[in-house]
Amino acid sequence: MRIARTDSRPRAARLLLGAALTAVMALAAGGTATAATGAATSGANAKAAAADRTDVYIRDTLDDYGLEPHGPIYSSFFNSPDVKICPSAVECGSHTNPVVGSTSYIFVNLRNNGPYGSGISDGTLRAYYTTSGGAANWPSDWTPIGAKSLPVVPGVTTTSIAWPNVPSIGHFCLLLRWESATDPMLFEGTATSINTQYNNNIAWKNANTVSAGGGVVSDRPYALANPLPVPAAFDIAFRPIGEALPGGKIIVDLGPQLFERWRAAGGQGDGIQVVGKSAVQVVDPYRGQLRGLPINPGERPVLKLSFSTGELLQKPYVLQIVQVGPLQKPGERYDLGGVEYTFEPIKR
Repeated sequence: MRIARTDSRPRAARLLLGAALTAVMALAAGGTATAATGAATSGANAKAAAADRTDVYIRDTLDDYGLEPHGPIYSSFFNSPDVKICPSAVECGSHTNPVVGSTSYIFVNLRNNGPYGSGISDGTLRAYYTTSGGAANWPSDWTPIGAKSLPVVPGVTTTSIAWPNVPSIGHFCLLLRWESATDPMLFEGTATSINTQYNNNIAWKNANTVSAGGGVVSDRPYALANPLPVPAAFDIAFRPIGEALPGGKIIVDLGPQLFERWRAAGGQGDGIQVVGKSAVQVVDPYRGQLRGLPINPGERPVLKLSFSTGELLQKPYVLQIVQVGPLQKPGERYDLGGVEYTFEPIKR
């Protein structure tokens, strides 16, 4: 990430970054600019510093070319196409769920052709995990997996980090960070969503494969977080990518405590109905939304999602479940993170 820029950078892009940086400083709670010392550099020293900068990036989406920030408000910045888990040290064709107790391998594409620097970049790739879900706070909600130091030459370098003894559950969010003295982070606050979109050397991988069809029920954990220092209300939105899961049944169990809080706050939502003592069912796949879930600062409530369909699937279907809410003050609505679930036909 860069603060110092050369004059060769297009003026429109410089203005966009300036406006974006101003916006993120206003939006993120408790953040600090980690490269602020660059502002004190002047004259020949500033030009030399700019010339020495490198720019390695990891894509947030397929159409990401390293610009900061990246993505419109509803882009799936939490499912990087440059990150995948494989069951062995040999790179696999597509992302797989890690197997509990096994050693999995996290493969990452490091792209050394970013728009804000050039040359070989020496640094360290670090991997972290947290419970699969929506928002996550940095660094408190993330557990280190491992790290690898390496030089990244111009082009695309694919490397991997081993994840030994994968802990229980087996459904996680991954965070990858490229840390380099010549490629500093532009901004870091408590909200992982903002950090990911405003630093092209941070990538978030929240993807899960679900076997569905023929009445099989698949359960998944879904964690929530509050990036504010005060209690606030958050929404959970269900967004099919393309067609909705045919005959799909989605149950969201909030647990007794969060369910009672939600009911006391008005029990608001769209396209849902209460089922059981602490759960709701999504009855409209295109409008499903839980609204006004009260979460206290420092909490990490974990919901249980249950997916099933009576039909035999003929192709994959994709559903995003996203946490929406405030970043700086109660009442705001921003995408804070989520999970992209791919429902696949059951293999027989």
